[in-house]
Parts: sequence; C-alpha cells; structure tokens
Amino acid sequence: MSLEPLLSAPPVIQLHAFAAIAAFGLGLVQFVAPKGTLPHRATGWLWVVLIATVAVSSFWIHTIRTFGDFSVIHLLSILTLVVLPGTVLAAHRHQVPKHASGMKKLFIGALVIAGIFTFLPGRIMHEVVFGQTDSR
Repeated sequence: MSLEPLLSAPPVIQLHAFAAIAAFGLGLVQFVAPKGTLPHRATGWLWVVLIATVAVSSFWIHTIRTFGDFSVIHLLSILTLVVLPGTVLAAHRHQVPKHASGMKKLFIGALVIAGIFTFLPGRIMHEVVFGQTDSR
C-alpha cells in the first residue's frame, strides 16, 4: 500500500479522494453517535460539506468518459446534490425518519457503492491499495 499514486494525482482528484475518505469516516461516527445532539448537528454539517465537495469535485474528473467528458458516475453526483438539501431540510423540520433514511442512502450510494468502483484495476485507489498492476 502506498499513497504515492494519490499524492501524485491532480489536485482535484486529491481533494475528491480525501473528502470522500473523511466523509466515509465521519459518516461511520454519525451512525453510532447519539442523535439530535449539538455534536451530531455540527458533525452533520461537516459531513454535508464533505459530501458536497465529493460530488462537486467529480465534475472536474474525467478519467472515465461515457457521454463526452462525463460518465455514469456523474449522474450519481447530480443525484447526490439534488437529494442532499432535502435530507438537511428534513432534519430542520424534525422529520427524523426521512432525514435518517436520506443520509443512509447517500452514505451507501455516494460513498460505499461509488467507492467500491474506485478499487477496480486501472483506478488510482486500486494502485494505492494493491500497487501498480499494469505495464505503464
């Protein structure tokens, strides 16, 4: 395992990856920590900023191109940016089940499922974890 492939990647990819890693860790903390407390709300706002950073930064990453400069994964970024405000608003309105469900879905879809694809051969995170596998 080596961070070198990530550290030598363009800054937008570094921002995207480190925000995703931080959002993943913070999300796990949010799942087990007490809900409705000041720390939960403060940490939640940080998580919202991180997940928005992950989604927005993805629009400057074009390593996979399906539709011009974009890929199917960019649709997930759009969905994330559409769903995120509604889940925050649900918390503000004390619609706890809607808020909790939305945040869990964002965590699983935008971080877990999308994150799994970053470990496919040829991707930077694959190189970080498993080392270089092609003959570059």
